[in-house]
Amino acid sequence: MELLDLPGQLNTVLVTVARVEGSGPREVGAWMAVTAESLTCSIGGGQLEHELIAEARRLLALGHPFAAEERRYALGPSLGQCCGGIMHLRLEWVSAEDAAGLTQRLAPPPLLDLALFGGGHVGRAIIDLVARLPIRAQWFDSRDEIFPSDLPAHVQAEHSNPVQAAVADVRPGAKVLIMSFSHAEDLDIVAACLQRQREQGDLPFIGLIGSKSKWATFRHRLEARGFSEEELAAVTCPIGLPGITGKQPEVIAVSVAAQLLHRLERKED
Repeated sequence: MELLDLPGQLNTVLVTVARVEGSGPREVGAWMAVTAESLTCSIGGGQLEHELIAEARRLLALGHPFAAEERRYALGPSLGQCCGGIMHLRLEWVSAEDAAGLTQRLAPPPLLDLALFGGGHVGRAIIDLVARLPIRAQWFDSRDEIFPSDLPAHVQAEHSNPVQAAVADVRPGAKVLIMSFSHAEDLDIVAACLQRQREQGDLPFIGLIGSKSKWATFRHRLEARGFSEEELAAVTCPIGLPGITGKQPEVIAVSVAAQLLHRLERKED
C-alpha cells in the first residue's frame, strides 16, 4: 500500500504490477508514477525498476499518448535480479489534465483502523508513524489541548472526558491501543473495551501498554468487575513484538505497528 504525493499537472506514465508468477519484489497492485523529472512510489527497485523508469521517460519524451499495455519481464540473469519469477507490468499514459485525479484514483483503502487512547510521548510517536502509513486512526484523550494542530487527514483527534466514554465511538473492527497518562484511566478504558467486546464482539485487538506486573494487577481488578478469564484473554499486555526491549517512544511505536501488521498478515483478527 502506498501513500500518495503525486505531482499535479504533469504528463505521467503509471506503471502497475498486474500479475506475478513465482517470486517478485512487489505484490499485485504496487505501482510507481513517473514524470520527466520525478518518481513516486516503487515497483520493487533494482534493475527492472531502473529500466522501467528509463522506458517511461522515453515514452514521455515522445509526447504522444499511448494505449495502456501490459508487458512481461522475467526476473533472471538478463536483469541481474535473481528472484526467479515473472512480473507482468501495466504501462499507462496519464495526461496532465488527468494527473490531479490520479491521487484520488490510487488512494489506498486504509490498511487497518486504529483507536489510540492517550496523547503522551508514545501516543504521539505512534501517530507520527501512522502519518506515513495507510492507517486510519481515531485518537482520544481526556486532556484539553493535548493534540497537535497539524494532524494528517486520516487521523481524527477527539477530546473525551471521561475518556472511556469514547469507546462507544470506536469504529467496528478497529485495533485499540491504550496508553493514557493514568493507570486509573487505562483500567477504565480496558473495562469499557471488554464490555463492548462482550456486547458487540467487534474489537479484535485490545492492547495495553505496560509490564506483566501491571497487567497482573489489572487482571485482578477486572475480575472483581465481573470479567471472565476468557474475556480477559482478549487483552494484549505488554504490547509490541517480543524481543524488542527498547523503551524509547519511537522504538515502542515501531514495535507496536509491526505487531499489528504482523497480525494482519497472519489474519489473526
